[in-house]
Amino acid sequence: MISQRLAANAGAFVAAVLFGSSVVAVRVAVQEVPPLSLAVLRFGQGGLVLVVLLLLAGMRELLRVKWHDLPLLMLLGAVLFTVFPVTFNASLHLIEASRGALVLATIPLWSALLARMVQSERLVPRQVVGVFLSLGGVGLALADRGLGWQGGLGTLAGDGLMLATALCGAAYGVLAQRALARYNALTVTTYAMVLGTLLLLPAALVEGLVGVLPQLDRQTVALVVFLGVFGGALGFFLWTFALTRLTPTQVAVYINLNPLVAMVLAAALLAEHLTIMFVAGFGAVLMGVLLLNWPKRTEAASANRTL
Repeated sequence: MISQRLAANAGAFVAAVLFGSSVVAVRVAVQEVPPLSLAVLRFGQGGLVLVVLLLLAGMRELLRVKWHDLPLLMLLGAVLFTVFPVTFNASLHLIEASRGALVLATIPLWSALLARMVQSERLVPRQVVGVFLSLGGVGLALADRGLGWQGGLGTLAGDGLMLATALCGAAYGVLAQRALARYNALTVTTYAMVLGTLLLLPAALVEGLVGVLPQLDRQTVALVVFLGVFGGALGFFLWTFALTRLTPTQVAVYINLNPLVAMVLAAALLAEHLTIMFVAGFGAVLMGVLLLNWPKRTEAASANRTL
């Protein structure tokens, strides 16, 4: 049990690192590729990669699902791979990445609320402190960078779109639990990604997807490939895998590492200076993740009996 929890936490952490890198890639790519087209290119590519890998690895049985489960898988695809990328990409077209990251950091709060309503997930006081400590850490780390709270209707619209994105992320974590009780994480991720992309494809074609493709330069193509393979197929598989061992809120709290990972990468690659306030915020996020994911006494006792 302990090894499974460690693997799930490691998967969520790596996914958060990939998503943090993807925020920067989306922010650049969306300036050249319209939001709907970028979402289709990213997740269509990611879904294709997963299907090909399953076929080449001789795991075709993971592609078999029952017809009556398709509506649930389609709903998951619509939530995370249709609505989520549209609102996310459109939001980053209106507001800066740091501001969007702070709004997105509310996912654990919405996840805890939805999980309590749907699954009766109950957080102990330590875990509640962890959720708010993580959110506060994000705000602290971003505070000295200036979030640009002054803005017009465009800024408010961007905030609203990112809030809708956060709600989609929380809803996926709760809804995926039902599908994961019946199928492998690879199956759920593949079907959700492919079906979500197909739902979005008609709108992307109207937006001008076909006309965009010949105009892509090498840098944009590289960004799209990264988003599809690492920020798409690998990242969302690891995220869904983590949901097989952890509660939706325990996984969702890792999303708050996204903007901090992006800042660390900028410091390492671009020699940007990291302030004491950032270090304190990063520490608060990590402590929040630890508090939320530390096993409860009953879980620890059960694990000891198993050992």
